[in-house]
Amino acid sequence: MFKTLKKGFKRLERAEVGQFGNDVSTPRTRRLAMWHFHLFDHAFLRGLWTNLYEIAPGVWRSNQPSPKRIALYAEMGIKTILSLRGTRDVSFNLLERQACEKHGITLVTTNKAAARGALSGAEYVELIDLMASLEKPFLIHCKSGADRAGLASALYLLHYEGASIQDAKKMLSWRFMHLKSTKTGILDYILRLYEKDVETNGPIPIREWFLTRYDQEKARTFKTLRSFP
Repeated sequence: MFKTLKKGFKRLERAEVGQFGNDVSTPRTRRLAMWHFHLFDHAFLRGLWTNLYEIAPGVWRSNQPSPKRIALYAEMGIKTILSLRGTRDVSFNLLERQACEKHGITLVTTNKAAARGALSGAEYVELIDLMASLEKPFLIHCKSGADRAGLASALYLLHYEGASIQDAKKMLSWRFMHLKSTKTGILDYILRLYEKDVETNGPIPIREWFLTRYDQEKARTFKTLRSFP
């Protein structure tokens, strides 16, 4: 019984039931998408908590913005939004596309982010390079603004701002509701592997490290370690 209910909830969450959350083309379906957005994407929790923070001049991070908040970002002068949540046609993406188009913001989406797993070095380099193409001021977001947005922010600071590893690691912290003691700690572990490599073998730019010395399989061992120095 529990498995059946869980499966049904997942189908609702993924907008696989009728037209609930996967269409914004009419007033009725947009209302349904807003219900889906608030109930199944937990937008009601983000009404006041935005996780908004300027990590560098003209570069911001936040959690998933609502259409109303996108309007506010347009007033702030935001030119581009980078969503790390993929391109699937579901409420949060559809509403964001619609709002960005309405307010003249360029929306860029990517699948090159993961909160609980280690991507390949080439995929992290693709994310780093993608951020160079974004017109400023721009904003980076995932769902909560804690994990994927945190790692992307750390990579931006390391590669484009020349930040220290210590400062970059602050992008993954309690301040942004990131918990390294959970599965999302794999993101901290990736930065720690980079830090230890630099300590042992000497300085190397983060982009070059991902291409030449990053070990994806070693990063994935965090699944069993659960803690690290």
